[in-house]
Amino acid sequence: MKLVQNGKRKAAMSSMNASVSQNVSIVHPEYFFIIGLSGIPYSSYYYIFLFMVYFISVIGNSVVLLIIALERSLHSPKYIGVFNLALADIGETNALIPNMMKNFLFDSRYISFNACLANMFFVFFFSSLQSVTLVVLAYDRFIAICLPLRYHAIVNNTSMILIFSAVWAFNSSIVALMVSFISQLSFCESIMIQSYFCDHGPVFRLACNDYSISKIFAFLVSVLYLLAPLIIIVLSYMGIFLALIKITTWQGRLKALKTCVSHLLLVGIYFLPMGYSYLAAVLISLTPNARIISTSLAYAIPPMLNPIVYVLKTAEIKDIIRKILKNRTAPNRENIPK
Repeated sequence: MKLVQNGKRKAAMSSMNASVSQNVSIVHPEYFFIIGLSGIPYSSYYYIFLFMVYFISVIGNSVVLLIIALERSLHSPKYIGVFNLALADIGETNALIPNMMKNFLFDSRYISFNACLANMFFVFFFSSLQSVTLVVLAYDRFIAICLPLRYHAIVNNTSMILIFSAVWAFNSSIVALMVSFISQLSFCESIMIQSYFCDHGPVFRLACNDYSISKIFAFLVSVLYLLAPLIIIVLSYMGIFLALIKITTWQGRLKALKTCVSHLLLVGIYFLPMGYSYLAAVLISLTPNARIISTSLAYAIPPMLNPIVYVLKTAEIKDIIRKILKNRTAPNRENIPK
């Protein structure tokens, strides 16, 4: 296997050198090599753990998607947002973890240039979709609590479908633009990506020409999909808490606040790990292995926890699951001989 990998690496480097010799202005390697965790004994167990997380994420989010799709009572603006979040969770985990299994458990760490760009696009697209969906759900809670009499006029199924259609179009355009800048870079030296997938930063830093545009765009995307959504969500909850103060009874306040608990948990689950991994990378000189572990957990854990939060903290979904289980066990009880 090592001989095959060394052969591929030499072939990739020779193809780049041939391109340079032909005075090609933009040089793309045939393959990239994804390093992943290095120097850690039994690192394969960590990838197996991530695969277990992936399995739970896919099952949990698929159940949420099926319940919302099949249950007419959940065809409401709030659950259109939840459906979109579950879809983004499945998309992100499928873009990230199966590739990791192939790369590291089966020792197939080479990825073609075009496949690398596609992997980069889908990981960042679905991650950005998660972030913006949490903003839309915060908007839903803000209108429901601050403007309850106008809620159905402002927030309805049509408006939510239009909002998410715009979000999908905007996010795909931004991420596609970010990835397109990578295709304008030349890679004439190293092809070793110091990450566990085709991560944007580690890839553009391999370029041997000016990558300042990609660097600026990476900062803008971080602000657009991490900092700005968090600020908007915090401001929306400031408005919600001000509205709660105006409610005269504690029972009314708790009832209104209870509708926000699941969303607040989702916000914490997504932004705390992501924020920590970004701040640690900026403020502390993380080793490559520490960066890989922190960012991989930040990407993998929220999609696993999100459906658990909605099943345990959302009364409507809990009631539907109880009814399904009751209907399945009822015939068995009837058949028990007296």
